[in-house]
Amino acid sequence: MRRFKLDDQTIEETAPALQKVLADAYRRRVQPLCLCRESGLAMYIANVGDQYIVKRMPLSGCGHDPACPSYEPPDELSGLGALIGSAIQIDSETGLSALKVGFSLTKLGARAAPVPGVEGSDGVVGEAKKLSLRSLLHYLWHEAELTAWTARWAGKRHWWNVRWHLIEAARQMTVKGGILSDVLFVPESFRSADKVAIEQRRVDALAPALPPRTGPRKLMILVGEVKDIAPARNGFRLVIKHLPDFPLLLEETLNRRLQVRFENEIALWSANQDSHLIAIATFGLTLAGLAVVEEMAVMVVSENWIPYDSIHEKRLVDALARVGDRSVKGFRYNLAMDKPTAAAMLQLQPKPVGLYIVPPSADSAYDEALNELVASRPEIDAWIWRTADGAMPPLPCR
Repeated sequence: MRRFKLDDQTIEETAPALQKVLADAYRRRVQPLCLCRESGLAMYIANVGDQYIVKRMPLSGCGHDPACPSYEPPDELSGLGALIGSAIQIDSETGLSALKVGFSLTKLGARAAPVPGVEGSDGVVGEAKKLSLRSLLHYLWHEAELTAWTARWAGKRHWWNVRWHLIEAARQMTVKGGILSDVLFVPESFRSADKVAIEQRRVDALAPALPPRTGPRKLMILVGEVKDIAPARNGFRLVIKHLPDFPLLLEETLNRRLQVRFENEIALWSANQDSHLIAIATFGLTLAGLAVVEEMAVMVVSENWIPYDSIHEKRLVDALARVGDRSVKGFRYNLAMDKPTAAAMLQLQPKPVGLYIVPPSADSAYDEALNELVASRPEIDAWIWRTADGAMPPLPCR
């Protein structure tokens, strides 16, 4: 449980008066301190809708106590480190993340719809300076804190909760000069009793994607759970859960390239009935009101919505799901597969533990890079699973 200091007042985050205290501090521009450390760590107050939320300052997560919910693994242990300062520029005053993306949010004329990374890995030279569509999904998931998990949350994370956190995270990001949440569409949980109201809210939310009389068409970004990708009379249709009567159209070429580029993710999803396949796509509307996908990427997540990209990571994620200590799953972002990263972090005391999975294909160069990565953060212990040696070793839990 976090405690905050605001001027001379100390308050716990579960206190009934917290919102009133934070609202007053927000108006007076008082900067709270997180008391997970004796000296206190500077935080800031975000006004999100009718709620006031205390958030960590940009790039300060690894300074918090490992047991503090505001703790964040060092960026250099994941692919995020290569993006901070280039593709992701964080304003320390406002906390807003300005994102440089490598995909378009407008369309002029007809063109073949691309799939991120089809011509090579997402880590090719130059791509680190911009976020691919897949990397944007990773960053959204990370900032929404959907990569964090503890066994105490079992059965408490549902789509409505995932959606809320994604939208709140998008409100703290800018892309192409505008707030990301203004062009992000995350479908709300569908209830047949509220069908008419839900459809009207969807119409209002998708208004920016309506085609103009002249000039380029604006595109929006969809994040949703894939239910099916099925053949249509012309091409394919993407069916998203909670959008039962609103399929998105895919060109045959796009679908073919999607199946090739994300063969691994689709196979992992197919192999486990409890997993979810998350899609991120740019799309526009036709004059007839049909949604057409322009670019798309997917990510597979566990039953608890924790991402993974191999069967070995799935075993680790499943093991962490049963642990009472808080864990945070790492992302590769644009990094190539031959670059070592921490698959996850266990927030133990007195030292957090970085969890590393060495793939069977690892060579001596990979081992050397991994040893350098571990040595660069002596304040963090290391747990290493060399998959070529056999079963996963026991986790270093309390």
